Amino acid sequence: MSAIVSERRHLLNLAYRLLGSLADAEDVVQETYARWYAMSREQQDAIDSPGGWLTKVAGRICLDLLGSARARRERYVGEWIPEPLPERTEWVSGRAVGTPVDPADRVTLDESVNMAFLVVLESMTPAERVAFILHDVFRYSFAEVAEIVGRTPAACRQLASSARRRIRESQAPATPTAQQAGIVRDFKLAWEAKDIDALIGLLDPDATAISDGGGLVNAVLRPIGGGEQIARYAIDIAGMVPNMTILERTVNGQPGLVAQQDGVTVTVMAFDVAGDRIKHIWAVRNPDKLRPWTAGAED
Repeated sequence: MSAIVSERRHLLNLAYRLLGSLADAEDVVQETYARWYAMSREQQDAIDSPGGWLTKVAGRICLDLLGSARARRERYVGEWIPEPLPERTEWVSGRAVGTPVDPADRVTLDESVNMAFLVVLESMTPAERVAFILHDVFRYSFAEVAEIVGRTPAACRQLASSARRRIRESQAPATPTAQQAGIVRDFKLAWEAKDIDALIGLLDPDATAISDGGGLVNAVLRPIGGGEQIARYAIDIAGMVPNMTILERTVNGQPGLVAQQDGVTVTVMAFDVAGDRIKHIWAVRNPDKLRPWTAGAED
């Protein structure tokens, strides 16, 4: 039985990458285990690879959810951004205050969860996303992927190839993490100083900033395009929220910023740095997506 329970973290990692939502990933894992425990002992014993069975079921649930998520996100108020994750040392539990966080409830942070990568995944068809993540990230064979996606292995190979091409076309060469951190820190300092010229200098002229407020009244409902426009908006925000504290934090495994008011996280910002300029900023303000950053903060 412990072998079944030990699959939990793997399933959570898989589902988060497939769905871009920790809350949805947790629901998928719960549903997967519910289906396992709904079987009789004889049915369970007849399964050669329980881990493989759990992965197959979780993958199929995710595939169904991705189909319905597309319709849900078309009705979403404003832009939809994947749910940001903190570094494991900063993770706070969504359970009762003081309850320790189970390591199985954490997602491993690597290049397959950085925000730029997850945003590209959002542009893929559900089948492309599932085939690519299962094969290229988790190293399942195309025969195994085919069982989950319901296509032939050759078709799954094509899906993964198409997804790989999308990734290549959208991503600039990686900027070293230390360099990214320095640029994000400079952005923080310029923002705090309300230095618009410094902000403009750090932003690519064609940069975009996207905010996800989940329908909050004061949310930005459309992307802001252009480095100068983003810089001016950042200065406006600093003027409107004088008691805001900006902290350097790891967001989905990369340097990012967190804005707090009265000690409570209200915005998590992820950055895409190309060379020595910021190309994209994703600011998540939807309270439902900030649970790992805010729950138990009063403890």
